[in-house]
Amino acid sequence: MTFAPLPGRPQDRTSAFRLQLAELARLAGVDLPDRMPRDREWQGEARMAFRRALRTVETLPDLLFDPLLRTAVLDPDPSHNRLFVEPAVTVFGRRRVQTALIEYVRTGTDYERAGAARAWYWAQAPLRFRGGRTRVPTPESKAEFDAVGDLRAAWHEATLREFVSNDDLDVRRCILPGLPLNPRHYPADLHDLVAEAVHIARTHSDEYLRHRVEHQLG
Repeated sequence: MTFAPLPGRPQDRTSAFRLQLAELARLAGVDLPDRMPRDREWQGEARMAFRRALRTVETLPDLLFDPLLRTAVLDPDPSHNRLFVEPAVTVFGRRRVQTALIEYVRTGTDYERAGAARAWYWAQAPLRFRGGRTRVPTPESKAEFDAVGDLRAAWHEATLREFVSNDDLDVRRCILPGLPLNPRHYPADLHDLVAEAVHIARTHSDEYLRHRVEHQLG
């Protein structure tokens, strides 16, 4: 599964992420670096502090679940947010993480919805394949993939509805790369929404959306 890089965020929300990092650090007992002249450098150092602290954890107190996942959602970087998503999946379980991300899409702010879409990539159950050309998934990965099939369907429906109904550019940019655009992935009552989503992306003023939809349909 390969997604084209997302363009830069239309709005700068690093202050919310910085505050959330500080709150998570307080709750988890993680020492953050001193402030640096460039905020991006500080964020990188702060992420690494959490990476070192969470690298080998097998248990975390339940009170850290919401702050940990919220940090992942508010992280503006779609690559580095995995530092918070993957420990949450490991410790609290994939089903709980995915359920919470679906709720962010359904009821969160637009920035939280976009962040949940970025975080979902790392919360998915990956299929691992045996050698050769058959592309047969291993039984273990297939079982893990199937175990969250209901949540995958719920995610696709929630993000499809949000893409069509929400004209926030960041939400649409973040949702589209992971949105199936073949009607066979949806029940019949959602097929019209799939067609509407394709039309919105193809005719949108945003070049990224127009390019992305053709890449996915091609």
